[in-house]
Amino acid sequence: MIERLESSLDTFKTLTFKPGLNVILAQKSPGATDLQTRNGVGKSSFVELIHFMLGGSAGAKHFLSAESLAEASFSMRFDLAKQPVEIERSPSNAKQIIIKNGDTSSWSRAPKLDRKSGHLVISNTDWRAVLGNKMFGLPDTDDDEGTPFGPSFRSLFSYFARRQNSGGFAVPQQHSTKQQPYDQQVSVTYLLGLDASIPRELQEVRQREQALVVFRRAAKDGAFGEFVGKAADLRTKVAVQEARIAKLREQLSTFQVVPQYSEYEQEASRLTGQISSLLNDNSADATLIAQLREAVQAEAPPRYAEVKRAYEDAGIVLPGLVQKRFEDVERFHKSIVENRRSHLHAEIEAAEERTRERDREKRDLDARRAQVMMVLKSGGALEHFSELQGELSRLEGQVEVLRKRFEAAETLERKSVDLDVERARLHTRLQDDHHEQKDVITEAILAFEELSNALYERAGSLTINDTPNGPSFEVKIEAARSKGINNMQIFCFDMMLMELAVRRGRSPGFLIHDSHLFDGVDARQRAHALELGAERAAKLGFQYIVTLNEDEIPSAEFRKGFKFDDYVNPVRLTDATETGGLFGFRFD
Repeated sequence: MIERLESSLDTFKTLTFKPGLNVILAQKSPGATDLQTRNGVGKSSFVELIHFMLGGSAGAKHFLSAESLAEASFSMRFDLAKQPVEIERSPSNAKQIIIKNGDTSSWSRAPKLDRKSGHLVISNTDWRAVLGNKMFGLPDTDDDEGTPFGPSFRSLFSYFARRQNSGGFAVPQQHSTKQQPYDQQVSVTYLLGLDASIPRELQEVRQREQALVVFRRAAKDGAFGEFVGKAADLRTKVAVQEARIAKLREQLSTFQVVPQYSEYEQEASRLTGQISSLLNDNSADATLIAQLREAVQAEAPPRYAEVKRAYEDAGIVLPGLVQKRFEDVERFHKSIVENRRSHLHAEIEAAEERTRERDREKRDLDARRAQVMMVLKSGGALEHFSELQGELSRLEGQVEVLRKRFEAAETLERKSVDLDVERARLHTRLQDDHHEQKDVITEAILAFEELSNALYERAGSLTINDTPNGPSFEVKIEAARSKGINNMQIFCFDMMLMELAVRRGRSPGFLIHDSHLFDGVDARQRAHALELGAERAAKLGFQYIVTLNEDEIPSAEFRKGFKFDDYVNPVRLTDATETGGLFGFRFD
């Protein structure tokens, strides 16, 4: 519990607290603005100050960064794990906490003596580690926020002192609008007494999944488009390229460099040209021979008998002299035909002889060309050998890139499958944990129901579900819709967490509710909530601190015998005067 909160500021209104319910009243004058209520009176500033004393930061926009508070220091006496301790902290030296009183021998991180001031001091990082260990049983690690994605002191404590400026009154399972969903799962799971390592490991899976999504998106957009593809396609390309390389290596292993390779190539080309010319000449002579043989067949003596018969038919009888001349002419023509035939045969024989000669020459040329081609076939030029070696190096470089791409694509696809398997495994673990810890879950459900039943005629419900995406916590109060239903859900949720934490010995020992929690809440429910808070705090031995506007006291709704004034802090805050607030002056 908190015993005392004070400051080096002379104007600061020192607050003292007692066990059970403590109400800090603020008198709000007519026409006062919300800004005045916050910074002038100091209800919300009180909550922020408690956070600051327990390891919270004070950034540039924090009210403690105001110039008028630069030299101020604040001190708080409270029980830490049932051991009294008094600390001091200043906004001007926020990284260091002074231990004014208290037994620190059991702390996981021991304070150090500041020789200059003579005080025991501890860094804020170490202070948070000590608080997490002492209040909530968190293991002490080198990281002040604990295991990555695991429960942290600052997150757990924020459920016991919600802040309006952080959006702490939006939904029960969320203490800040900036709180990540995984942190909600981890923190609430831990506070309920379930296995918080499951949502923590699930967040690690989500992070790896997101990394894969980002990588695939980058590949799709072109950043890695030439590097990553489908494993199946790349496997085919690698196989084809490796086959080409194997063939080329074999070709190079049997390659023989032929001296004067270019000269042999030129000779082979020349021989081919000569052979082609001979073939062309043979073709021409073959045509000539065919024509000559046709001419021989066409050669024949004149048909004189037909001429004679024609004259007889005409009734003309040729004299014997004319007939004799016809015979001479016939013999002359026969002689001419025979001479022509002899000439044609001679031409044919000459053409055939030329053809035979060319065939002989062609056979010789073919034989030589075969020899040359054999030499060329047995090897190649040095330049060609070098080109083949260069091609092999190029292909080997390409296939190496393909292998790396294939390995990357295969890894991505395998990682995706592995993450699916890991997610399913964690879901099974979550189901098993909820089954094994059914008594813990039942305790939380019944505690919430009992609290909500004290506020409304129909009891509310807390539903704890195991989903593939982690544990879910749904809070519901079945009642006629009114403005403050959501706020009363938060009240019941926080009070349930406080009860379970106290029973397990893992709590700060106090629960703080800012007046914003009661905004829009019916007077009857406000009265029941204050009565319920006082009753549970007294029964379980924790401290319940509430800030409340005086004009919102539901006096008429309190049950008979409930003495509200007995719980009111003697220090009254007011915005009616410049000095009426918690700090005794107004600041921006």
